[in-house]
Amino acid sequence: MLNRTKKFMRDNDLTYQKDYIRPMMTPQHIYVFRFGKHELKNRVIIRYSHTWTGRLRINEIDVRLHHQKHPRIFKTETELIDYLRHHLEKKWAKEGKIVKDKEHDNAN
Repeated sequence: MLNRTKKFMRDNDLTYQKDYIRPMMTPQHIYVFRFGKHELKNRVIIRYSHTWTGRLRINEIDVRLHHQKHPRIFKTETELIDYLRHHLEKKWAKEGKIVKDKEHDNAN
């Protein structure tokens, strides 16, 4: 389940831990991915069920990055990967800008 997400995390040097939860009162199953660069502070919660033919159907994907109060909700794995990729690119750009600013300060 979510092979592309796992590959994305491995390619970007993010460690992850997968936990399985099966609530007693609902027919949904839940996977929780905790991930991060150094600490596992971020999480992806996947709620899924089975169709009558036995296939897995993802009902909802919730993402909470670094203690967000309101989760981002996605319907497909592609939307999730696009969001994570965009978030990482913004973070890398910010870190690159900080490095350039420090170099500029040292030059003066």
